[in-house]
Amino acid sequence: MSGVPDLRDPAVPEILDHGRIEITGRLVDASNATLFGTAELDGVELRCVYKPVRGERPLWDFPDGTLAGREVGAYLISEQSGLRVVPPTVLRENGPFGPGMVQAWVSSGDESALTDPTHDKLDGELDEETLQLAAESLVDLCEPGEIPDGWLPVLRARDGGGDPIVLVHADHPQLRAMALFDVVVNNADRKGGHVIVSRSTGDGEQVFGVDHGLTLHTEPKLRTVLWGWVGDELGEELTAALKELRARLTGEFADVLGAHVTRREVAALRSRVDRLLAEPRFPGPDGFGPAIPWPAF
Repeated sequence: MSGVPDLRDPAVPEILDHGRIEITGRLVDASNATLFGTAELDGVELRCVYKPVRGERPLWDFPDGTLAGREVGAYLISEQSGLRVVPPTVLRENGPFGPGMVQAWVSSGDESALTDPTHDKLDGELDEETLQLAAESLVDLCEPGEIPDGWLPVLRARDGGGDPIVLVHADHPQLRAMALFDVVVNNADRKGGHVIVSRSTGDGEQVFGVDHGLTLHTEPKLRTVLWGWVGDELGEELTAALKELRARLTGEFADVLGAHVTRREVAALRSRVDRLLAEPRFPGPDGFGPAIPWPAF
């Protein structure tokens, strides 16, 4: 990105919304069409991800609206609450392949794997493994006796060879905010690879979450790898974020959000926030379905 200092710059959504988009590649392993490229406006170029609505795979359990709309709704909630764990995201009607979500690309600060001419993906195609090489992970697997200091265990299991392993994540304050965000938006797909550490912000290291198409359902669907704080108190800062969001959900923001999801889903969002405010602790799995997405990475 040139000309814009970081992803927090107020110009970024404007560039995504009105800039000329040029597609340069695609993510081949994504279940829905996921393209990447650049958005350019007034000489400023920003790398971005574009997910056209026409490339979405229909899901029986998310029949209403579009996945693109849910991604935008998740971003708006992230911003309105002050949690700010989702990169700038807009819904464009005039994308190269029609209406779709456009989101700022999150740079990890070490993306040599994306431009390495020796990797075996041609014509701008990238797979998940290649992308993972470019991102520092805050979610990992380790042996039971080797959990790093400052990391929290989530799940004990066995690998393909039958050896014991532990799913762990860092005890990171911004990751903690993301865990609360996932509860609020009822995220059904928080994989380890959807957590990215960015160094493209003016404030230094920032943790962003991506891929929020499976959010905001009325029924409990929380599936996440970020269970390390179950039972812990939210604390003043996160509770204040919930109060801010709840106040905004009684005003015009509810109508703004209603352009992307149903009224019942907005009402369910209010109910989730109310429950968290009534008992300001990180909840545990509800026991009515899988608590961790598959695959976890």
